Amino acid sequence: MIHNAPVKTITHRDLTIEGYSRAAVQTYWRIPEFKIGFDLGAQPWSFMGTGTWFVSHTHLDHIAALPVYVARRRMMKMEPPTIYLPEETIEPLERILRLFTRLDRGRLPCRLLPIHPGDEIELSREHVVTISETKHRVPSLGFVVWERRRKLKPQYQDLSGDQIRDLRLGGTEVTEERRMPRLAYLGDSAPEGLDNCPAMFEAQVLITELTFVAPRHRKDKIHKFGHLHLDDLVARRERFKNELVVAAHFSTRYHAQQIRHFVSAALPDMMEGRLHLWL
Repeated sequence: MIHNAPVKTITHRDLTIEGYSRAAVQTYWRIPEFKIGFDLGAQPWSFMGTGTWFVSHTHLDHIAALPVYVARRRMMKMEPPTIYLPEETIEPLERILRLFTRLDRGRLPCRLLPIHPGDEIELSREHVVTISETKHRVPSLGFVVWERRRKLKPQYQDLSGDQIRDLRLGGTEVTEERRMPRLAYLGDSAPEGLDNCPAMFEAQVLITELTFVAPRHRKDKIHKFGHLHLDDLVARRERFKNELVVAAHFSTRYHAQQIRHFVSAALPDMMEGRLHLWL
């Protein structure tokens, strides 16, 4: 395997979270079990086989690898990928890809599809992605992956199999869809990106930015530029019902030891061991 970009991995239940994120450097995540990725700030060679991506916003550390990724899949004779992005970004990105095609003299086949807050994207019969609004300096979105199952409605649970069959044959809908938020991805956002999407706090796994952690950094300025501060997590601690919270996208102002120091001082128990720093 060719290693051309750093990749960290953690597993939780039946999910694998892979990727790397550092503010102003590069951000990219992949969840192999869902066959999707989030953001394209770089493109590890091992990620090339994933054909569906959700891009939170178009700052370069989240989108710069788009033409490289598309070109690699074309070179390897793979199907053109499907990439979901905020609607406002589609036309400029199509122009950029046309210019790269002109420079490279090679086609860059892909499907760039617009998405909006409130949209639902069906991944499979079992999984759907919902789109939420986040707050950043450019159009930006967050994502929640839901597991959905058909369950027998409560009023029919005491019936026999034959009775349920007869109801179905008679045209009665005896089941209902139930959803469980499995994974949420915030991208870059001020606290409103969390607060406006309750499922962010309920998903089994949350991947969130945590750009600033030092007490000296002013939260009003940080929020204005569409980012989180460690104090924002502390203030919402009781709302996080997630089994695993992956915090990443730390500012390059800090080295790893500083990040661990500031976070452990503010959250000594690391949110009961649920908080994982992606360093």
